[in-house]
Amino acid sequence: MTILVVEDERELSESLRELLAQRGFASDAAYDGPTGLEYALTGVYDLVVLDVMLPGFDGFELARRLRAKRVGTPILMLTARSGLDDRVEGLEAGADYYLAKPFEARELLACVNAILRRQGAQVDELRFGGTSLDLASAELVCGAGRARLSSREFELARCLFAAGGRIVSKEKLLVKVWGWESEAVENNVEVYIGFLRRKLSAIGSDVKIKAQRSMGYHLEAGT
Repeated sequence: MTILVVEDERELSESLRELLAQRGFASDAAYDGPTGLEYALTGVYDLVVLDVMLPGFDGFELARRLRAKRVGTPILMLTARSGLDDRVEGLEAGADYYLAKPFEARELLACVNAILRRQGAQVDELRFGGTSLDLASAELVCGAGRARLSSREFELARCLFAAGGRIVSKEKLLVKVWGWESEAVENNVEVYIGFLRRKLSAIGSDVKIKAQRSMGYHLEAGT
């Protein structure tokens, strides 16, 4: 799971990211409205944790612009403005939940988990063709064959299996698997695609990873 934290108070942003990391979530940070919107529009995040008071434009406007672009990523809105009108504005802008500051760490985590469960993001496996990706053990499974994946291989496989045969661009894979701040390049994606192809073949999978020139990769299931 990858979460985008849009919060202009950098100390709070880092605290939130550390808290999420302790629970196994990867995260990226943005510190103003325009940058947060740019990141969120990529569609690579499972959740946006969004502050209301931001430079550039506020969280309400960011949420409205996301929804206008038909980006359905769930939004957990954080703010010190806890009045009824503010909560209503946040929900009408497209937020899924509105959490008032100050809040306890366990309250935030409970909200994150509840939103992800409601969105169907927390499942045990992803399946394509005759092969499944076990999310608990980070293994590819086909019949009696199993192959354990490294963390990079797992995140890459999860992106491809979740796409259900649709093309996923190299740019999206770089952001989703390596993060915005990484110095990884497209060759890194190609190398790990090679690793996944070998592991799929080793377990006798009918699933192939196909490259679409200048576009990205997608899964195909053979006969």
